[in-house]
Amino acid sequence: MGCSSVMPGRVVVAACGFFLAAGMIRAEDAARLDFNRDIRPILSENCFYCHGQDGQKREADLRLDDWQAAIDAGAIVPGDPGASTILERIHATDPDVLMPPPESNRRLSDAQKKLLDRWISEGADYEPHWAFAAPVRPGLPEVKRATWVRNDVDRFVLAKIEAAGLEPSPEADRAALIRRLHADLTGLPPTPEEVDAFVADPDPAAYETLVDRLLASPHYGERMALGWLDAARYADSNGFQQDGDTWQWIWRDWVVKALNADMPFDQFSIEQLAGDLLPDATTEQKVATGFNRNHLLNGEGGAIAEEQRFNNLFDRVDTTSTTWLGLTMACAQCHDHKYDPMTQHDYYALLDAFNRVPESGMPTRFSARIRVAPPVIELPSEEQTRRLAELEAAMKAGEARAKPVIDALYAAWKTGLAADGELADGDGLSRSLTPLLRKPEQERTAEEKKSVERQLREHFDSKVKAPLVKGLPDVAEYEQARRAFEEYKGDQLPRVMVMSDAKPRDTKILDRGDYLSPKGEKLGFAPPAFLPPLPEGLPRNRLGLARWLFLPEHPLTARVQVNRMWQHFFGTGLVKTTEDMGVQSEYPLHMDLLDWLAIEFRERGWSQKQVHRLLVTSAAYRQASKVAADHLAKDPENRLHARAARFRMPSMVLRDQALAASGLIDLRVGGQPVYPYQPDEIWEALAITKERDFTYPASHGPDLYRRSLYTFWRRTVSPANMFDTANRQTCTVRASRTSTPLHALTTLNDPTWVEAARVLAEKSLKAAGDASGRLAHAFRRVLGRVPTNYDLEALARMHARQLAIYQADTDAAKQLIGVGASPRDETHDPAEHAALASLCLAIFNLDEALTRE
Repeated sequence: MGCSSVMPGRVVVAACGFFLAAGMIRAEDAARLDFNRDIRPILSENCFYCHGQDGQKREADLRLDDWQAAIDAGAIVPGDPGASTILERIHATDPDVLMPPPESNRRLSDAQKKLLDRWISEGADYEPHWAFAAPVRPGLPEVKRATWVRNDVDRFVLAKIEAAGLEPSPEADRAALIRRLHADLTGLPPTPEEVDAFVADPDPAAYETLVDRLLASPHYGERMALGWLDAARYADSNGFQQDGDTWQWIWRDWVVKALNADMPFDQFSIEQLAGDLLPDATTEQKVATGFNRNHLLNGEGGAIAEEQRFNNLFDRVDTTSTTWLGLTMACAQCHDHKYDPMTQHDYYALLDAFNRVPESGMPTRFSARIRVAPPVIELPSEEQTRRLAELEAAMKAGEARAKPVIDALYAAWKTGLAADGELADGDGLSRSLTPLLRKPEQERTAEEKKSVERQLREHFDSKVKAPLVKGLPDVAEYEQARRAFEEYKGDQLPRVMVMSDAKPRDTKILDRGDYLSPKGEKLGFAPPAFLPPLPEGLPRNRLGLARWLFLPEHPLTARVQVNRMWQHFFGTGLVKTTEDMGVQSEYPLHMDLLDWLAIEFRERGWSQKQVHRLLVTSAAYRQASKVAADHLAKDPENRLHARAARFRMPSMVLRDQALAASGLIDLRVGGQPVYPYQPDEIWEALAITKERDFTYPASHGPDLYRRSLYTFWRRTVSPANMFDTANRQTCTVRASRTSTPLHALTTLNDPTWVEAARVLAEKSLKAAGDASGRLAHAFRRVLGRVPTNYDLEALARMHARQLAIYQADTDAAKQLIGVGASPRDETHDPAEHAALASLCLAIFNLDEALTRE
């Protein structure tokens, strides 16, 4: 459940010093501690697990998360450290008395103990957790270097930088800025022509014009959808052994379209959580609810349907709470949350909103390939509708010819079944049918006659008919037409899984989360009690939940979203723990900025594009990423944002960048998933039965070069060339980010990169007549900027070495330039082509090429 998760990087005392240096603690307040910033992290990390709100695990009946309970127990006596038993226990030398106990593997440092001593001396003030109080717009801070400020975001950032005695970094050069903006807003590199135009543009508003152009690009929605698909655990198959394919890409296309249209985030959320419950809901609004049907589906033989249905419910609660609330509600599935003020009652009252879907918990087989679970919406194209009608017409025509023949055979078989008074040719008849057949027909009731006829026909069709009709042309044609119709209808007609409240069920608390152990009274939907109540007039269902999230007094929704926006553009959230804003979360250094952005987001009509524009037009965003010595010494993690973030781009973006730089990329927006290059037999491990063919259906032509967003995502075997990605099995809002050399196994060897290098080399050969011009062309296609003399000299040395190698080994040259399905211009010398291809592959693997500078 992750209940005992530890806040990353929590070194409370060191953090206090950092906050003081950064101006988080004002000089006039430095003498007084702040509970949320200085004390709660110590108690939460070391005490609340055993002395928090979870009554089932509470030790010594002592609560330290509740001020009055701690005082009543004598653990804390405000203003009197000597009388406070908590201090006696933490300073004890006897291991039987010491708290936390040695076996807990938790230990307070001397500095932390001193903080607790000081806090109690100052009166032991408690405060509600900062994230559970509604944000209030703070005033804009005063700054010394006002000329640096481009918008109000910069005032908050600069105030912290100045308080730490640092200076912001200079603005990045224009070539770096355009590449940064392209990576963040569209995920595609700028062309050299676009770079040159921007660098040379004398218009003071050139940067803002570029931002607006990228925000209006149809590829903006594709880039921004990547993080949302991770949160929605989107994939193109169900997972588990069967891993049936689905049609959820229709929901994915809805997301891209909504983001491109800048659908207000409240509407964007309401339609995904409860679009089907809106008045006169449109098909698009129903499709939007696919968000909560993207979970795994277990159709394995040993799976228990009701258990799987509850797993789906648990997943929806966890995904919804993480995505919109930034809370770890899964910890309250089996017991009261150990850190946040969240009870099991809260958990199951929220779960009730999702416990109304007419689902069994298991997927339905529509074809050997397709397995989806109703409720679904069928969305055939005009061509599919026409084709289905043709197949149905052919089937019915064949049926008209075959039915009389089959009916005659059935009648003859039935007549002969008991012609001499004894059952004949009745092997396999059900035991319930045999006594009825022995019973004289005139003595059978009407209901028994219907049952006999139905069971006999079923038996005949399934076990008797086949050998009798074999060789009869009319029947064979009909069976062929019927199979064609059923296979096309089951395998080719899109059916996107959606939400519905058509089957309400009773919801109760489950003892220890066991679906077989409901207890207590029936629960109705209600939001967690520590958050604002559901207002009168809002329905107590998913629609009420969705509208509740956007109440003006809601403390979490806006904060959670702007924090993730900051993570996207600045590398790390203002609260690093973007998945958790609960008690275990990081205390934000930039608290005022977080709250200001939350209010700004709401007051700008929940426009994501407006807030994105605000962030990327700030001076803070436009800084160079070069690390100065004093920045590294005072702020190694760049939490003050005195320089731009620098990090490796996501693998899905890196693949798109290589395809775009080579000119191979197919920029069509939307549509069915595609199957680009993958290792041979990548899915063969799934083929443990003959139930379906798991041969990888490799794409051909332009589909090989579509954006990574459209790559088919098999849940059990994710694309091999996508590293550091979410597993798409659970909600993920903070993807892992590494720069391990193992990435080069993909970026130096995967056919996508090798083919892109080969095609870029061919274009470079045609772009210039001399080696220097060709090297510069390739360099600029990948990196955008003009290469320096040093760059060209280094590239020329490598090119010369590679050329010598391939001139001595023509077979190796031909092997390299033969990678990939795209045609090659065979008029080029193989050694020259291979040498330049190797160089292009090296450029793709430069740190500068892999990094969002």
